[in-house]
Amino acid sequence: MAYFKKHSFLLISTLLVIFLQLQFSSTNAAVKGGYWYSDSGLAVSDIDPSYFTHLFCAFANLDSSTNTVTISSANAARFSTFTQTVQAKSSSVKTLLSIGGGEGLPLANKFANMSSQASSRKSFIDSSIQLARSNNFNGLDLDWEYPSKDTDKTNFGLLIKEWRAAVVKESSSSGETALLLTAAVGGSDQITGLKYYPGQDIANNLDWVNVMTYDLFISDSYPTSTQPPAPLKNPTGQFSVDEGITTWIGLGVPKNKLALGLPAYGYKWSLSDPNKHGLFDKATQGLGAVKYKDIINVGAQVVYNSTYVTNYAYKGTDWYGYDDTQSISAKVSYAKQNGLLGYFFWHIEQDSNWALSSTASQTLGA
Repeated sequence: MAYFKKHSFLLISTLLVIFLQLQFSSTNAAVKGGYWYSDSGLAVSDIDPSYFTHLFCAFANLDSSTNTVTISSANAARFSTFTQTVQAKSSSVKTLLSIGGGEGLPLANKFANMSSQASSRKSFIDSSIQLARSNNFNGLDLDWEYPSKDTDKTNFGLLIKEWRAAVVKESSSSGETALLLTAAVGGSDQITGLKYYPGQDIANNLDWVNVMTYDLFISDSYPTSTQPPAPLKNPTGQFSVDEGITTWIGLGVPKNKLALGLPAYGYKWSLSDPNKHGLFDKATQGLGAVKYKDIINVGAQVVYNSTYVTNYAYKGTDWYGYDDTQSISAKVSYAKQNGLLGYFFWHIEQDSNWALSSTASQTLGA
């Protein structure tokens, strides 16, 4: 009898896990996401959450000595009240604690090392769940930039499988709604090798991924000619937003688990000739990233290019490639027409009086 009781219990437990996994994978509603970056200067109380369904609080840290997730002392108070503050204005918005960020190779190495051992993965997972619960977040977001080799791919898959199992177990024992699990991922092979992501494991274990479909052609990398930093289409056959999304679908991740990345910033070039101010015209140098709200205050001539689906603006020798309301609307329409889950902005402080956020929200609809 003990044998049958034991195996009946194991069967019921297995079926429960499968049921919960099926439940999380089939209940995704449209995502209107935005990242709030703690170093941006935007107070949490100044966020208008009415334009969003999900807000990502960025970033929690990975302690490489303990492999635990931590929140810096500078962010502790704001992170602990983040959910309460935004939900006081919009009770339906969901909040996620984003872990990691774009610090480059040192941080990528931390994630690679953490994910390489079962014990360190457990430390990461257990601490992340505890931190999310104690700070009242509705989910967790992994921002590992980027897995870059086959072992990273394998370990990324193991990490999110074990994370999902732990989230399901914690929800079952606590009686709380299961935490959302998402990840911010590379948006194009121009950025990183998308082959180093475990597509099927992502499809099976994450609620969705935020595909960073921006920074494809930046002024630092292309200083001698103006560029569309995040073109939706690219008739030359080079990298584009559509190329990135198509690649992700090819990795086995369903369309309804892909959120399209929208940049609230652009890049600046100095033109060689102020009278030649179109896409791909000659430049003397690239001048780096510029916030959307700063670009539109320059008073430059704005042009929308429907071939690449991008905006650009020029004034004298100053030239800006960026997304304005026209290209944002077109990109969100693309997401909607192609059955994607939705979109997200990096990052919301750079918007101007919520112009991009409201355009995107209205385009996607209810």
